[in-house]
Parts: sequence; C-alpha cells; structure tokens
Amino acid sequence: MLFPGFNPLYSLSGFFVGMLVGFTGVGGGALMTPLLVLLFGIHPATAVGTDLLYASITKSAGTLVHGLSDTVDWPITRRLAFGSVPATALTLIFLAYFSQQTGEGAGLITTVLGVALILTAIALVFRKRILDFFATRVGEFEPGQAKALTIALGALLGVLVSLSSVGAGAIGVTVLLILYPRLPVAKIVGSDIAHAVPLTLIAGVGHWFLGSIDWALLGSLLVGSIPGITIGSYIGARVPDRVLRPILASTLAVVGGRLVF
Repeated sequence: MLFPGFNPLYSLSGFFVGMLVGFTGVGGGALMTPLLVLLFGIHPATAVGTDLLYASITKSAGTLVHGLSDTVDWPITRRLAFGSVPATALTLIFLAYFSQQTGEGAGLITTVLGVALILTAIALVFRKRILDFFATRVGEFEPGQAKALTIALGALLGVLVSLSSVGAGAIGVTVLLILYPRLPVAKIVGSDIAHAVPLTLIAGVGHWFLGSIDWALLGSLLVGSIPGITIGSYIGARVPDRVLRPILASTLAVVGGRLVF
C-alpha cells in the first residue's frame, strides 16, 4: 500500500486516461468522470471535484512536456484563460450560493454533467462533419474574430468544466481546430492541455472549499496518470501530422461511441 485508501484499479484507469490526454488532448473529464461515477460508484459531486484537481496536476506534467517540445501556442492559451478564469470563478460562486439556498448542488452537477457529456459526444462523433461544414460554409476566420471567439470558448469551457469537469478536451480541441485550421494538430492539443491547467486548478480548489474532494482517490489516480500523460505527451509531440490526425480522429470516434452507447 502506497498510502491509506490506495486502489491500483484507480491508478490503472489514471494511467490510460492520462496517456490518452497527453497524446490527443481528449478524454480527461469525458472519460474519467463517467468512469468514476458509473464503474466505481463515486458520488457525482466528489467525482467532479476530485477529477478537476487530478486533471490540473496531470495536465501540468503534460504541459511541461509539450512546452519543452514547442507544441504550445501560448497566445491561444492566454486567450482561452482570459475567458475561462473569470467564468470559472463566477460559476463556483453561483454553485456555492445555489447549494446553500436550495441544497440541490449535487443535482445541478449531475444535470450539467449529463448535458456536458451529450455536447462532448456530439463534438466527438460529428467532429469531421462540423469541421467540413465550417471549412466550406464559413471559411477561415479573421484574426480578430478568432481571438474574440477563443475568449468566448474559454468562458464556455469555464462554466462547463467547473460544473462537470467535462468539455475542456473534446469540445476545446474541436472548436480550436475550427478557429485555427492552419495550426498543427500537436499545437492544438498542447495549447488545449496548457489552458486546462489553470482552468481545472481554480475549479478544483473551489470544489475543495465546497468539500467535494476524495484525497485517497486523487492520490491513486495521480500514481498512474502522471507517467501516463508524460509518455503520451512525449509521443504526441514527435508524431507527424499525417500520423497524428487519423489517430486523433480514431480516438474521438471510439470515445464518442462509448459516450453515446
């Protein structure tokens, strides 16, 4: 036993999810939170709060590897954070007030989690059609438009992730591919992972104050996820676009199928 409450099954889950996130930027909350709730029977509020801190620490390791490999577009990361940080803070204040007034905070989290998973499934399953639609009907965005929409995307992710821990990867990567079609996939993935660090850290600390963190669960997940995301990020930063794109598409299709069915 590494520490009281350590569970190797949690660590194994953390390793595979961490490796998937490091390689594609997708699969963190969209896989881990439902896994904790449905497979391990963790309370939804605890699963969300614990997953947020797990994601912030795990993606810090992934950001370090992507940063050293020069696969993070820091201006895009800053734009996302400019929208997500205030949105996250406001969402947590609302959640605390709502829970205090109604006692239905867990119910709200469960509802938003369901909605976020549906949105994520749509982003994953129909990603190619969505990208093709915007490429043919809308075309490439002007720099000013892309900047404003990136900030708006950050705000949306701040709300969704604070309440459900879901959306930063699948939804974030999909929309960034629409906004920045000329950017290499590795930089899209790296930028999305880097942005998730402050987003999930702030949201996770907020849930800590709300009392929805399982520290033994968090430790078990991190034992597997940190080596997992390090390996995945190292491989992903060195794989050519022509190889990474079909792997990313296949991953999105598999994850989307698991969410839908």
